[in-house]
Amino acid sequence: MRFLLYNIRYGAGCSPFFHLPFPFSGYLKPTAENIERIASFIESLNPDIVGLIEVDSGSYRADRQNQAELIARRLGHFHVYQSKYRPNAFIQRIPILNKQGNAFLTRETIHAQTFHYFQDGVKRLVIELELEDCVIFLVHLSLFFRHRHHQLRDLYHLVKAVRKPVLVAGDFNLLWGDRELQLFLAATGLRNANTFGVPSHPSHAPRRQLDYILYGPGVRITHFEIPAVRLSDHMPLLCDFEIEGSPTFSS
Repeated sequence: MRFLLYNIRYGAGCSPFFHLPFPFSGYLKPTAENIERIASFIESLNPDIVGLIEVDSGSYRADRQNQAELIARRLGHFHVYQSKYRPNAFIQRIPILNKQGNAFLTRETIHAQTFHYFQDGVKRLVIELELEDCVIFLVHLSLFFRHRHHQLRDLYHLVKAVRKPVLVAGDFNLLWGDRELQLFLAATGLRNANTFGVPSHPSHAPRRQLDYILYGPGVRITHFEIPAVRLSDHMPLLCDFEIEGSPTFSS
């Protein structure tokens, strides 16, 4: 199967004028043209599964349309979307912010979808997607080290409860480097598909590895790359994998 992970920055792009006429003003501008470019890029890769971080579900900047749904329709995929904030959080009352979330797109049959929430942080969503042969978790961890540490603890318990082969993907925001992951990887038995630690952020001059695809026993990675596209401030991660014991697995 082919899995694409992409933090699309709500379709806001990464123009050199992003912070003009005032800081972060790029987040307030229309996104339709760039979402079309992102959809076209994703379609060209023909992925079986897509994990999208930072999706707009229908604010004015997205022309009141769910970006995940638009891209899924383009691909002919099913989609699963959820706000990244807790349902009863105060931030859900704030325009634009209450339309921000994460999503899965897939052509595979979805056996179950579950929305979990970390105990700490502002961005708390974990999407658990169960497919025929595996389970994939999608996360966007906190910018604050203490919250990330606690979120990784919660994520450990979610991973250990799964009985199928597991992948964990998302924007981990490891601002202190991948040493933050060492205990989590040792405890879960997961491994980093990005073997050489190639950076993915910022896309115009990558120097940090913030985006991860982790995989557990029973999963074999057959290809990994980071396509050099600059439609967001993050670069996408592309991973082909096989599940041992599945009908499509070949040794």
